[in-house]
Amino acid sequence: MELQNGVVGDGATLPDLVREVRRVGLLDVVRRVCDAARLAGARVVHCTHVARPDGAGAATNCKLFALAERMRRETGHAATELDSPGADLVPGLEDPRDIVVPRMTGMTPFTSTSLDQILRNLGITTVVATGVSINLGIIGMALTALDLGYQVVVVRDAVAGVPPEYAQAVVDNSLSMIATVVTADDLLTVLGAPPGEATS
Repeated sequence: MELQNGVVGDGATLPDLVREVRRVGLLDVVRRVCDAARLAGARVVHCTHVARPDGAGAATNCKLFALAERMRRETGHAATELDSPGADLVPGLEDPRDIVVPRMTGMTPFTSTSLDQILRNLGITTVVATGVSINLGIIGMALTALDLGYQVVVVRDAVAGVPPEYAQAVVDNSLSMIATVVTADDLLTVLGAPPGEATS
């Protein structure tokens, strides 16, 4: 979820989140998980956020959206503007076999997108969550997936949020009640990949 240059790279709206992603080595862990999933024949779906250059169609009905809108007004562009490097996935994450499901509105990837229909058409019954941020998008995605009837798995070391202590409390006290929480090595073992090693 949202492992895009404009979210976890330079020029992102939340610099503290970028620092946390780098501190925990999140991108390397997610790359390992995605590589192993592909080798096991699982489908990798990237849920992204995109914005129009003029901001049209997006609401500013919460603090985070207001921050993004202020950044757009002050800099003249949105962090994840359509057809900009900020909207792209971070280098080394996407593969031609993957599916990218962008959204222009809301906080979570199932709302106002074709994500649910795509997953159902593929016969997918389990959603494995990675990305950012634990305390907003990931928990929203997990709750909606649960409500839609999916089994949800959260990869503890492949998600991040800020502040880190709060994010881990969300994993331990909220996500653990609605999802199976595993480590990347746990998942790699299930997928048949060597734990702790790159798979491609």
